Amino acid sequence: MIDPIFSMLGLAQKAGRIASGEFSVEKAVKERKAYLVIIAEDASDNTKKHFTDMCNYRDIPYRIHGESSDLGPCLGKAFRMTVAVCDAGFAKSIIDKIDRFCTARRNLNGEN
Repeated sequence: MIDPIFSMLGLAQKAGRIASGEFSVEKAVKERKAYLVIIAEDASDNTKKHFTDMCNYRDIPYRIHGESSDLGPCLGKAFRMTVAVCDAGFAKSIIDKIDRFCTARRNLNGEN
């Protein structure tokens, strides 16, 4: 089954509303073009801290979701540790899907 989050990212990529890779994502965040930053779960602690601090400082939502081996190919690219969604509509939809996915995963694991 194809993950609907990665499908939405692919759609946003085709619409030209994605910045991927550390340099491009950092530029989108600093220019306040990013509405959402997605960081791969397998990113280094330093990368996670760098982008979460940058997003918190600029009040840009972020989520840690997926593996770098999944983020890149859904965009038609090689491995990617970070992705910025540069469209408010896509960002809202992806945030909703990630949050629902995380809630469902917690419920399956018996967590509150």
